[in-house]
Amino acid sequence: MKIRFLLSCLTVLLAACKPAPQSETQSPSQASTASSAAKSNKPQVLVANYPLQYFAQRIAGDAVEVRFLAPKDEDPAFWQPDEAAIAAFQGADLILMNGATYSKWADKITLPESKVVDTSAAFTASLIQVNEATTHSHGPGGEHSHSGTAFTTWIDFKQAALQAKTTRDALIRLAPAAKEVMETNYDSLKDELDTLDDRMSALSRRWVNQPLVASHPVYHYLARRYGMSLKALLWEPENVPDDKAMADLNAILAGHRARWMIWEGEPAKGSIEKLETVGLKSVVFDPCGNVPDSGDFMTVMQTNLKALEKAFQ
Repeated sequence: MKIRFLLSCLTVLLAACKPAPQSETQSPSQASTASSAAKSNKPQVLVANYPLQYFAQRIAGDAVEVRFLAPKDEDPAFWQPDEAAIAAFQGADLILMNGATYSKWADKITLPESKVVDTSAAFTASLIQVNEATTHSHGPGGEHSHSGTAFTTWIDFKQAALQAKTTRDALIRLAPAAKEVMETNYDSLKDELDTLDDRMSALSRRWVNQPLVASHPVYHYLARRYGMSLKALLWEPENVPDDKAMADLNAILAGHRARWMIWEGEPAKGSIEKLETVGLKSVVFDPCGNVPDSGDFMTVMQTNLKALEKAFQ
């Protein structure tokens, strides 16, 4: 009887010592926080958009942790970070900004100046000023305007290479032990950006004296670098143009006889059909400001070039 009692006590003690299942002791958010904490030994680099995330990751490899916080369904240029995101920026070891007034939220909060790097600073004098002040909305970000400074700087691939160089220099200052690897990685990235620039420059001969229309005013630097005669609308790929939108297009076409419209994303079938009625064909050039559904920055740009090469063969 005494032995049976002792065995029962031992069983209870062993059960009490058994660890609780993770689902009872750690929520998913706590697990995520713990995972981030495990990486906290690496310098934290926060970026304003996906191209800078791609450049930083290509250059730094695993020497730093690169974080891009904007949701996939928002335009990072008009994203409004919440308190947690703002705290993450303020606590970062390095903040890579696009410059050219890209992050509209940045002038409303205080960021540590010593940690902020403007990646377009090398060509500030050649930034394009946009006078059009039309306000519109798309996605969850609400209404916004494309007036002021044109900010899609990286689709001029020479400018993209300068932004990557500034990114490299900032990363080397942050993690000097990885300097040699970063310089090698940057050289590889620059070679690829130079190849994109060469291909686009070769293509530019095919649209000389050919007016073009863009669905959205984001192609200023692409047009300047590669000689496009381009006028822009305020259309979204997922929305079929209504009568007013078609009237706006026809007003442009009256003095700008384009045969192609460049879209940010794959347009709706109804949009393609409506454009065909006025003699316009559609081609996609995705600026890739946010994380793509598949591939990466470089594969998206290669797809863009292939689409243009096919359209203007």
